[in-house]
Amino acid sequence: MRIGISCYPTVGGSGVVATELGKALAQKGHEVHFMVTDVPFRLGEFVEHVYLHETLVTTYPVLRTPSYDFSLAALMAKVADEYDLDVIHAHYAMPFAVCAYLARQMTQRDVKIVTTLHGTDVTVLAQDERLKQVIKLGLEKSDAVTAVSRSLIDQTKALFETDKDIECVYNFIDTDVFRPGAGVDIRRSLAQPGERVILHMSNFRAVKRIDDVIDVFASIVQEMPAKLVLVGEGPDYSRARQRVHALHLEPFVHFLGKQDEVAPLVAAADLLLLPSEKESFGLVALEAMACGIPVIGSVAGGIPEVVEHGVTGFLAAVGDVNQMARDALYLLRDESRYKMFSTNARLRASTHFQIQDRVSEYEAIYRKVCGRRTVDVR
Repeated sequence: MRIGISCYPTVGGSGVVATELGKALAQKGHEVHFMVTDVPFRLGEFVEHVYLHETLVTTYPVLRTPSYDFSLAALMAKVADEYDLDVIHAHYAMPFAVCAYLARQMTQRDVKIVTTLHGTDVTVLAQDERLKQVIKLGLEKSDAVTAVSRSLIDQTKALFETDKDIECVYNFIDTDVFRPGAGVDIRRSLAQPGERVILHMSNFRAVKRIDDVIDVFASIVQEMPAKLVLVGEGPDYSRARQRVHALHLEPFVHFLGKQDEVAPLVAAADLLLLPSEKESFGLVALEAMACGIPVIGSVAGGIPEVVEHGVTGFLAAVGDVNQMARDALYLLRDESRYKMFSTNARLRASTHFQIQDRVSEYEAIYRKVCGRRTVDVR
């Protein structure tokens, strides 16, 4: 099939999933066309059957802002016509599904639209009533809609009061890339022998509750030698530094900023902290589990669908840093218990979230909307 993919190219769960999906589809012989503003950060090297089309946004003195959405819609229409696209897979209802709908009105082809909801367009953007109807248009005009967790499906249906069928297709992981032992060399640069490595990785927004991460770590480091590794950047990055300074934790914390190749960093950790207030899926939790790293997190959004409480990690109420610290120490103090959780985490990631299974699910959705019984690999 000929499949167009539109997504945010920057670091983030949706961009990672969209890019890895496109690469995996191309490896199976499909022709994949990325329609983006920049090269997706996981697409740096040449991949056979993958084509890249970048949106060129022109500014005009009479316009207060660049016409990004219309430029993207025009690019989608152009690519759909020139390359005979069967499907445009939009990763986010806004702007990508809406742009795909506009593109379909412009093109000579009945290109199908598959939209995947990753969370932000539902949990954040749709809180603005001015944008809510635009997002709903993108959903209603899609031929198929998926979401990355059942929790997100429930939120979407309740918020938009829609009867649109939404299928749950979980995010996935390449367990050959995210694997135990991949971070041995990096670990030596982060911690001394005998020190535990605690990891948090996010876009440092308020919903990630960075203060909770630091407070949980403060309790851990009081009880045992440990280092906290913070990966990412965002609005609360300065706040995190201030919190570390206020608690006199500077000698024990590494701020690594944004990192593209995170698999070795994740594998170098002993524990992942994910105390988010909102989390549509929690891809970083899955990445950690694939590396055999247990997760200490919150009962928020899709996290309980990824992390099995008491088996691959522990989940506590949002904001309950004392319970999270107790759970972390409970694991870290007992090596045999820790190894059991580590084994369970790797097993769950390998058996429930394999990339090959998710690719097959998306292929089935593409076939369904296009009215095909079998995949036509041209």
